[in-house]
Amino acid sequence: MHREPLSPFSIFTQYLLAVISIAVTTSLLYLLSGTLDTPIIALLYMLPVGLSTALWGLKPGVAAAFCAFLAFNYFFITPYYTLFVHQTRDVLVLVVFLIVAVVISQLVGQAQAGLAAATDREREATRLYELSTALAGLHDEQAIARIVAEQTFDTFQATHVHIVAQAQRVGPGKSSGAALELLLPPEPVPDRNPDWLFPLQTARGVLGEIRLWRDERPVLPAEERLLRTFASQGALALERAHLAESETRAKVLEESDRLKSALLSSVSHELRSPLATIKASVTSLRSEAVAWDSNARPELLAAIDEESDHLNRLVGNLLDMSRIEAGALKPNRKWNALAEIVGGVVARTLHGPAAQQHHLEIDVSEDLPLAPVDYVQLEQVFSNLISNCLKYAPANSTVRVSARVQADQNLLVQVSNQGPPVPEEHLDRIFDKFYRVTNADRVTGTGLGLSICRGIIEAHGGRIWAENRSDGFVFNFILPVEWEGASPPRSPLEPETL
Repeated sequence: MHREPLSPFSIFTQYLLAVISIAVTTSLLYLLSGTLDTPIIALLYMLPVGLSTALWGLKPGVAAAFCAFLAFNYFFITPYYTLFVHQTRDVLVLVVFLIVAVVISQLVGQAQAGLAAATDREREATRLYELSTALAGLHDEQAIARIVAEQTFDTFQATHVHIVAQAQRVGPGKSSGAALELLLPPEPVPDRNPDWLFPLQTARGVLGEIRLWRDERPVLPAEERLLRTFASQGALALERAHLAESETRAKVLEESDRLKSALLSSVSHELRSPLATIKASVTSLRSEAVAWDSNARPELLAAIDEESDHLNRLVGNLLDMSRIEAGALKPNRKWNALAEIVGGVVARTLHGPAAQQHHLEIDVSEDLPLAPVDYVQLEQVFSNLISNCLKYAPANSTVRVSARVQADQNLLVQVSNQGPPVPEEHLDRIFDKFYRVTNADRVTGTGLGLSICRGIIEAHGGRIWAENRSDGFVFNFILPVEWEGASPPRSPLEPETL
C-alpha cells in the first residue's frame, strides 16, 4: 500500500537514465539535423524531458531538461560546438526552451505525484473498508484482535504484530476475564523495542496498544496515518464488544431479577394458602371447641394432610426446577410399564377435589412396550399434565390420557382436555417458567409445572409440545423405547401367549 524509499544507488540510476535519454535523443537529432530546423529540434527535445519526468520523477526530469538545454545549445545553435550565443534571437530561443522544459517537467511531475497520492488514498480506503467489513458484527474480543493483527501484518509488511488489551472493567476495582494478548506470527518477538507503538484508545480511555516490528524501514507519513486509523477502528470494535457484553449482562440480571420477583410473589402466595389452612386446622384441634370424638376432627386432619401434600409438591417443584436449570437432573432410568405409572397417578388424582368435577378417560394399553424411564419423574410429568388439564377444563368435561407406539418405535403420549384453545403465539411459551395464558387470576400454582415437564422429558431424550384440536387442547410428548441400543424386554403386564 506504500512506496518504498529509494536507495542512493537507485536515485543515481534514475538521474543517469535521464541523462542517457537526452544523449540518445541528441544523437538521433544530430543525424537528422540536415532535414530538421531549430524549432522542430526544440520540440522533439520535449519528448525525453517529459518521459524522464513521468518515469523517474520530477528531479530527474529537471535534470533532463537542463541537459537538453545544454545539448540544444551546443549542437544546434550557432556557433556550433560551443556554449556561446551570438544572436539575440538564439538567446531568446534557448531561454524559452529552458523555461518550457522545466515547466513541462514540473507539470508532469505534479501530475505523477497527484496520481501516486490518489492511488495511495485509494489503497488506504480499500484497506480501511476491508478492516471495517471484517470487524462488523464481531463481539468476541479474541476474534477482533486477530482481525486487526492480520490486517496490520499484511498491510504494513511487518515481521511481528503484538496486540495487548486490558481486561474489561465491570465496576470499581473489578474486571471481567483476563487481559487479551495476541502475537502474529506466534513466535518470539525481536529483542528490541517495537518500530511502531500505537494505543487502542477511545473516549472512555486506553484499552490497549498495537506493537509492530518490521525490517527497520523508515516510517512514512501515510503509513503512520493509516496505522493510527487501524488502531482507532480496533479500539472502537473492542469497545463495541465490551458494550455488547455489558448489555447482555444487564439483560441477564434484569431477567434474573424479574424471575426472582415472580418466584417470590408466586411462592409467597402459594405458601400462604396451605399454611393458613394447616394453622387453622391445628388451632381448632388444639382448642376445646372441637371435641376429639367430633365428626369435624377427620375433616380437619384430612385438610392438614392435603395441604401438607400441596406444600410438599410446591417445594419439590422448586427443587426440580433448580436441578433442571443447573443441568443436574439425571433420570434413574429403568424399564417400566407406562400403564402402571399412569394408573398410580390417576388413582391419587381421583381423590382430589378437582377430579370430582371432571371425567377421566385412560387409553393406555398394558400391551405397550416397556419404556426406559425414571418411574418417579414420569409420575410427576403425568401428575403435572393431568393437574393442568383439570385446572383449565370446563366443569363436567372429559380429560383423556392415551398412549400408542409410533411407526418410528417411539411412544407417543397425549393428555387432552375439552378446554378453550390457546392462541397460536402462546403455544411455544406455555412451557416457560411462570408463564400462563388464560385464567391466570383464578388458577393457583407457581407456573413451574409445565416447565418441569419439559425438563424431564428432554432429559429422557424425548420431546414435548402442545397443540389445539377441534375438540379441545392436547399435550403431546414422545419417549424413545430403545435405550443404549437395546430394545425393550417383554412387559410383565402383557398376557401370556401360547
